[in-house]
Amino acid sequence: MALPKHEIIGERGDWLTLLHGATQHCGLFAAQVEHFRPTHRLLLVDLPGHGGSAELPGPYGQMEYADAVIAALDAAGVQRTHLWGTHTGAAVSLLIAHRQPQRVASLILEGAVLPGMPMPYTTQVIARARASAAAHGVPVAIEEWFRECAWFDVMRAQPKTCRAEAHQQILREFSGKPWLDTSPPAEVPSLLADLERIHHPTLLVNGEFDVPEFLQVAAMLAARLPDVQRAIIPGGGGFPLWEKPVIVNRLIDEFLKAALRREWPDASRTG
Repeated sequence: MALPKHEIIGERGDWLTLLHGATQHCGLFAAQVEHFRPTHRLLLVDLPGHGGSAELPGPYGQMEYADAVIAALDAAGVQRTHLWGTHTGAAVSLLIAHRQPQRVASLILEGAVLPGMPMPYTTQVIARARASAAAHGVPVAIEEWFRECAWFDVMRAQPKTCRAEAHQQILREFSGKPWLDTSPPAEVPSLLADLERIHHPTLLVNGEFDVPEFLQVAAMLAARLPDVQRAIIPGGGGFPLWEKPVIVNRLIDEFLKAALRREWPDASRTG
């Protein structure tokens, strides 16, 4: 497995690994890096075909992404980490928790994708983007992606408060290789039957105006995971960590502190 571009920030605290979604890169977490770097060691990974990992070859699927993240964890010497993933990054987080449960302290899943579960709207818009990239070029497909995808509705409606232009710049840096690559990715196993075995403390985060199928996935996960909390961010859309970073960071702070107290009950009494 080729090693993806990854970066370590911070020198103290528990590990917190940040995994972006499709068409993005680790710059998505700029507000989170600023907030959590004093208290956590952060590992940021650019998935293959994205950001600093743009030159890594395909195929580009959830299983390949999970392999790449595990390789980055190994290279960074991370034995145990909190995993924070958004969209595709959330699916990768679930796969890692399933494959290497001892390595995961907790899960933070924003706009979660459940590996192996059909998502008709998402499949449709990805197919449209792939066709547009092949016919008209990646830059055209990226502009259509932001203009037409429902998970960007809130950003488009509130461009200043949601930093829409900065997010578009992240998208414009997308290589497009995962859209153009025709090599078949590895089959993704359905985790639906195994969700009860994922015992890590899990926080599900969605925006109030998230795409319906992402809200449906979150409801299914909330019903099946043994140790789960669910949060709906008022006014948020498809990417609350970007749209409402102050609210989301505060929420994650509390979740991580609670997870630490549960793993180390005496931690609050130590210096």
